[in-house]
Amino acid sequence: MKIHEFQAKDLFKRYQVPVPAGGVAETPDEAQVIAAGLSSSSFVVKAQIHAGGRGKGGGVKRVESPAAAAEAAQALLGRPLITPQTGPAGQVVRRVLVEAAENFRQEYYIGLTIDRNLARPVMMVSPAGGMDIEEVAEKTPEKIFKETVDPLFGFRGYQGFRLAEALGWNGKLLRAGAACFARLYRLFVELDASLVEINPLVVASAEAPLALDAKITFDDNGLFRHPEIKELMDPDEMDPLELQAGRHGLNYIRLDGNIGVMVNGAGLAMATMDLIKQAGAAPANFLDVGGGANAEAIAQGFRIILSDERVKALLINIFGGILRCDVFAQGVVEAAGQARVDVPIIVRLEGTNMEEGQRILGASGLNFAVARDLKEAAQKVADLVR
Repeated sequence: MKIHEFQAKDLFKRYQVPVPAGGVAETPDEAQVIAAGLSSSSFVVKAQIHAGGRGKGGGVKRVESPAAAAEAAQALLGRPLITPQTGPAGQVVRRVLVEAAENFRQEYYIGLTIDRNLARPVMMVSPAGGMDIEEVAEKTPEKIFKETVDPLFGFRGYQGFRLAEALGWNGKLLRAGAACFARLYRLFVELDASLVEINPLVVASAEAPLALDAKITFDDNGLFRHPEIKELMDPDEMDPLELQAGRHGLNYIRLDGNIGVMVNGAGLAMATMDLIKQAGAAPANFLDVGGGANAEAIAQGFRIILSDERVKALLINIFGGILRCDVFAQGVVEAAGQARVDVPIIVRLEGTNMEEGQRILGASGLNFAVARDLKEAAQKVADLVR
């Protein structure tokens, strides 16, 4: 789950990670009032959307008066902001963050995530902040410094000092940096985050790190432990179909093609989409019903996929294990009986109660084409949309 920058900075404050003074506004008048209350002569107005690259898209504006802050907010609010991460349609800006502008000499990067190969958290820092870390990693990998954390012992003090030294910090700043990194790691672990990122991190006049930006992504599987974090979810930043699927315990991902894909399991989804692409077509979405879905949840998933007007055909690929093929087939028949189905459907069932599932589909009177294996299913659905 993603949250906005202003929400991430509120969490930073809880963990004593310094951030600029400021506030969030939903109207130009609110932006002007916030700016007027800050002890600064310059301000930064930042669009709040769940996408990076806001500066490149014109979503970060530096102004020199509260009135100019209101004008900047007026130019952003209610309008789509297009960045390298939003796609061509952009995302509508509904809030702006107004902060006191800071003077600094250099921008730094810091990030915390999970190294999947090592199955451990890793903290990364770089003196090349303010730009895409992927570009830094590709062109100047020697500018990225890492510390891998053993979960048994946690983030050690010497690791914080080593990272601060790698950034060229010393004296008071060295100690303040090491303490800041330790607090960020505690936030990362205690809140079940999957990513904590500051780009840029700067050194303010107080000789202490200051987070000019803040990005936190949470592990959805840990949200049951943090109801207060779950409340930070912004439905306006989510695909409506993805939001609807989540209410029924389903996982829905929107893509760019015209074939709807319903599967049970993320690995099976990836294999299915690969074969669709190999057959010369492209998935419009995929919906993972998981292993424990009942007929009602499956019916909801069926309706969600078919409500996407881009879908010209539907491929259902189920491997019956925890989710039995007969339970799945019953859910599909119930949904198809209630909804208008005007696209062809290819079904591939394999596993527990496969024969019964095929019997239910065959006796339903609905127009399903059955495939013997996944490759045949992908080829059939690709031929249909062509």
